[in-house]
Amino acid sequence: MKKWSVRLAGATFAMAAAWTLSGQGLPVTSERLLKAADEQGNWLMYSRTYNSWRFSGLNQINANNVKNLHVKWLFQGRHIEKFETTPLVANGVMYLTRPENAIYALDAATGRQLWAYEYRNPARTFNCCGKVNRGLAILGNTLFMNTLDMHVVAVDARSGHELWKTEMYDYTAAGGYAAPGAPLIVKDKLIVGMAGGEKGVSGFLDAYDPKTGKRLWRFHTIPQPGEPNFGTWDGDSWKTGGVTTWNNGSYDPETNTLFWGTSNPWPDYNDDFRKGDNLYSCSVLALDPDTGKLKWHFQFTPHDVHDWDSTQIPILLDTQFQGMNTKALAWANRNGFYYLIDRTTGKFLMAKAFVKQTWAKGFDDNGRPEVIPGNEPTPEGNDHTWPGIDGGANWMSHSYSPLTKWLYVFAREEHRVFSKNTVPHPTTETPDRPVAAGTLPNAGAYDPGLGGARTQQVGGPEESWGKVIAVDPGTGNVKWEHKVLTPPWGGVMATGGNLVFGGTLEGMIFALNATTGERLWTFSANGPVFASPISYTANGKQMVSIPAGDVIVTFGLD
Repeated sequence: MKKWSVRLAGATFAMAAAWTLSGQGLPVTSERLLKAADEQGNWLMYSRTYNSWRFSGLNQINANNVKNLHVKWLFQGRHIEKFETTPLVANGVMYLTRPENAIYALDAATGRQLWAYEYRNPARTFNCCGKVNRGLAILGNTLFMNTLDMHVVAVDARSGHELWKTEMYDYTAAGGYAAPGAPLIVKDKLIVGMAGGEKGVSGFLDAYDPKTGKRLWRFHTIPQPGEPNFGTWDGDSWKTGGVTTWNNGSYDPETNTLFWGTSNPWPDYNDDFRKGDNLYSCSVLALDPDTGKLKWHFQFTPHDVHDWDSTQIPILLDTQFQGMNTKALAWANRNGFYYLIDRTTGKFLMAKAFVKQTWAKGFDDNGRPEVIPGNEPTPEGNDHTWPGIDGGANWMSHSYSPLTKWLYVFAREEHRVFSKNTVPHPTTETPDRPVAAGTLPNAGAYDPGLGGARTQQVGGPEESWGKVIAVDPGTGNVKWEHKVLTPPWGGVMATGGNLVFGGTLEGMIFALNATTGERLWTFSANGPVFASPISYTANGKQMVSIPAGDVIVTFGLD
């Protein structure tokens, strides 16, 4: 039986009343979310705004004074897992998740804990990459969190009391499902994704009623029998093909379109029994958020054999492309190419490499890559392919600045060996649910190597590093790059102070000049950064927060 707990500070309820001042704090309405860019002092959703720019217009901290930035407060997460959360901030109150599935409310000015909620998962869950959680969504007075045992939980933002919880799926099915990503509120719906692409799961994206937890629609990320594009999987491989939705998405209110990226097909590196394009793996989906119906899709890597998920967060922007103002979707993909797509039609506009790549020599007019033979995983190990398994850009957030009109990407230059192992063929299942745990040979023993591959890093430091790059979104040209020692696992944030903030695996938190890429400030956090920064105001002062190690570090000027 699941258990949970709530711990309250003595002043919690008194403060809750203060937060509900007219137009301030709570409730966070759908209208406020639509106009989140106007609330410069707040951070009301995972990427701050529906276009996912992860841009803060605050400029108290700027290129001239960032050298004076210092620690204002620390919050100890008290865990041993990767700290990947993006906090939300609503008028002086910060809400954040801590591994495995805990929620904390803090005074955003001081870091003082106001309340805590902890959801207790079963002893064993099936997340591939740590017992992590990446954040929350908020609507009204309610916070929403996904859990590692495939539940959606609603918690009162004023008290930390659980309001409802809904099971998305049997987390033990097909070797294991999980839900580590942050939800997204779109109008009156709670949109949630799921993980498990390293196992023989069957992916989906769900919408729930935020008031009751009732499921409103489900979009299957692998076409089902009778649906368009069914048949892009050999035989019955579609039944256990992976294609998960484990990161966050974006929303265009003008066209009422939800954009969400999808993961790799399964088995990851062994394609012996999944010939075909394997739709909708490694794709962006454009959905009607009211119904869950597909408007269009674009597949970045057809028939992927390198685990190049397209779960990066879509960035929606208007830019000049070949002399014309274009409503675009900008995407620095894990496969090493930067893409520009017409977000109204899904038409491919351009692709350009932003890291070293050896697998594609070009693209046809529809954006289909012209694959260079000889890059496939082999039993003895193929060390010719760039980028590596973790890609040119992974799940971490990019940022777009309307001031410079550049996209900022924390990119990875990495070389790996791709090896192909034998994978058992999946057995049959019912159309509505994937194969249950135990019905695949050795299903309970599967691990992140599932899919039949071993990968290992090759070469020395010069074949593995990270870099923040500034990209002109209309051309894909890199305007500058700032090299760091190791490939990153954290994202970046641009600000109105002409700065780009980020952090490294060595625990170095930095601020760069957004125009030149010059490093202006560094802080040694003494813990690896696996998350993206945010900025907000508390008592009228701009703050910058980022997880490092098991601590949330918050900076200010005075």
